[in-house]
Amino acid sequence: MKKTLIILFLGIYTAIFSQKKAVQKIETNAKEINIFTNGLDDFIIENSTTNFIEITLFAENPNMQHIFFDTKNKVIDIEFKLNKIQNNETIFRKFITERLERAHAVIKIPEGKNITVFGENINIESKSYQGNLTVFIEKGILKLNDVQASVDVKLYAGNVYANVKKSEIKVTSNIGKIKVDDVFYEKKYQKIGSKKEKNFTINSIKANIFLTTQ
Repeated sequence: MKKTLIILFLGIYTAIFSQKKAVQKIETNAKEINIFTNGLDDFIIENSTTNFIEITLFAENPNMQHIFFDTKNKVIDIEFKLNKIQNNETIFRKFITERLERAHAVIKIPEGKNITVFGENINIESKSYQGNLTVFIEKGILKLNDVQASVDVKLYAGNVYANVKKSEIKVTSNIGKIKVDDVFYEKKYQKIGSKKEKNFTINSIKANIFLTTQ
């Protein structure tokens, strides 16, 4: 059975930053969570202290905000869509920056769920999420902090930062920098772990990867 919920928010205006804020909580038994970040510039994953998924969405756009939930076979899809106005300021910004959305979100997720994040040009921070994380993005800055479970990252370019302990590590960046602790490696770095340890994998063409393992 497929259940689709469309939540529309008019938001709360803040005079200082001219942003709207929308907060939504949803309780789900889904083990797998897919997050589509198109429409956002920045995205943060935090651990939830409850059984609810909690999403806080901020945006400068004065139109209504759209958050889509699509649940099927114990998999939940979360998607952000923001209406845009092509005013003179927006057109001008196209010539000076690639980041035009002026929107970001914070999502709190109960521990133990498997998260997959999809995006293009997006900055993502995982505040030591206690669950498996898979990331597919084109370009961006990825901050993983203290890695708590298995991680699999595929991106074309950008920077990745992580503190990885008790993990089997396989990292590839064809023309980017790879730095593990204070040592630089060319193209590949690998650390073999036991079968009981979590897996940490990054595959990239141009990304710079900075890891600490101590």
